[in-house]
Order: sequence, then structure tokens, then C-alpha cells
Amino acid sequence: MQSPSRPRQVGLALLITLILIIFWQVPALAQGPTDEQLELGGRLYAENCAVCHGSSGEGRVGATLSKDWPSIRPDLRVRTVIEEGVSGSPMPAWSQKKGGPLSDEEIEALTLYILSWETGGVPPLPTLAVTPRPPITPIPEVEGDPNRGAVLYDENCAVCHGSNGEGRIGARLAKEWPAIRPDLRVKTTIERGVPGSPMSAWGRTYGGPLTGTDIDDIVAFIVSWQASADMVELVPTPTPAPSALSGPLGVVVMLVALLALVVVGVIGALARRE
Repeated sequence: MQSPSRPRQVGLALLITLILIIFWQVPALAQGPTDEQLELGGRLYAENCAVCHGSSGEGRVGATLSKDWPSIRPDLRVRTVIEEGVSGSPMPAWSQKKGGPLSDEEIEALTLYILSWETGGVPPLPTLAVTPRPPITPIPEVEGDPNRGAVLYDENCAVCHGSNGEGRIGARLAKEWPAIRPDLRVKTTIERGVPGSPMSAWGRTYGGPLTGTDIDDIVAFIVSWQASADMVELVPTPTPAPSALSGPLGVVVMLVALLALVVVGVIGALARRE
């Protein structure tokens, strides 16, 4: 007959095993991140996360990250969200395994950087270099300044859509827009976002950080890609140089040639008769 204490012993053994597994998996977390990891994480955060979550994790169009995470393993929770995203929300998947741009090592460094806010040991974000763009000619029928829009695009949109609208974890924007007024379509999408997708609402009226003027300028910049693609450089066909046989002189030369042919033909006929 089984001893009554046997189930308690088994349960205690399982509990101890679970505790050992948990502590076995967190030696790096107990030791704290290295300076190299925090430096890499800070750069990655500045490049990929600050635009939505704020430069200090205070939240912008994304969730607040500088907080205490109510979890036994906050590192696993944060890492999973970065890797896989949150379905039906503006948070896309960033892991290369899920189609994103970040490696496992980069996600690990980014996770450690975000969790350093809990201890107050977070280093300041690095200043990202900005490459100036060539001047853009405004499109007459589109409201907004595309040159100011280029700066705002780099600050708010390039992280998801690519610096040249080629797409990254967001949609490709450098394309032909199938609409009579593509500027209005783009403006509505930026202002209101796309519910259930990674595209958040960026207009202040809908809770975002951008003013109406900001959005008009970004729209003018985005639509300028289509205008540039549609523009065909028309090179005037050069006028042919006058030929030596053109004009009245050419007519005379042709008549002389015909007359010569006739004379040759007559001479040949007479020669055959003899």
C-alpha cells in the first residue's frame, strides 16, 4: 500500500525541479547585461523602437516600456513580444524567423536594454546620423511641402517603410497608387491608421503625435515618388541637317540623272540595231 507521504514527496520534488529550471535559465539576467549589450540594445532601440515607444520608453503611438513588468520572467515576455509581435495590434514581429529584420542576438540586446529601465541603469540613446536628401520640386495639385515632409518621414516612417519607401516591416510606399487622388488616400491612412494592422493612427485627432500640417508634408513627400516614376524625360528629336540634294538643287540633280538614263538607254538600243 502506497504511503500517504508519497504524493507529497513527489510534489515537493517537482516544485524543487521547477525552481531549479527557472534559476538555471536566468544566470545572465542575474549577472546583468554587459556594456556591449546595452550599447547595441540602445542603438537598436533608437533605430527601430523609439519612433513608436518614445525615446525614453514613455510611449508615443506604441505602449509604454519604461515600467515594472509584472512577470516572473519579464525577459521572456519582452523577448516574445519583440520576436512574434502582437496579432491584431500595431506591434509587428521583428524576428528574422518571423520575417522581421532583427537577429536573435539583436533581440536579446534590445530586451536587456528595455528591462534596464526597471533598475534605472539605462544609458542615453545614441544620436542617429541623418543623410540629407536632394531638393524635391512640389507637386502643384498636392498640398504640403515635400522637403519638410522628407525630414518628418525619416523621423517617423522610414523605420517601418524603408528610407526610400521600399518597405521593411511596413508596406511598400514607393509605387503607383491606384487612385484618382492618391494624396487623399495616403493622408487618410496616415491620419487614421488601419485597424487590426501594424499601421497606427498618426493624426492628433485620432490620438497620434502629428499635426495636420505634418501629415500634409509627409503625404507630399510620399506622393513625389510616384510623380518621379511617372515623369518621362522628353528629349526633342533633333532636326535633320539639310541634305545637299534637298530643295531646288535636288530636283535638278534628279532630272539630270533621269535624262542620263534615257540617253544611255537610247544609245544602247541603237547599238543593238547595228
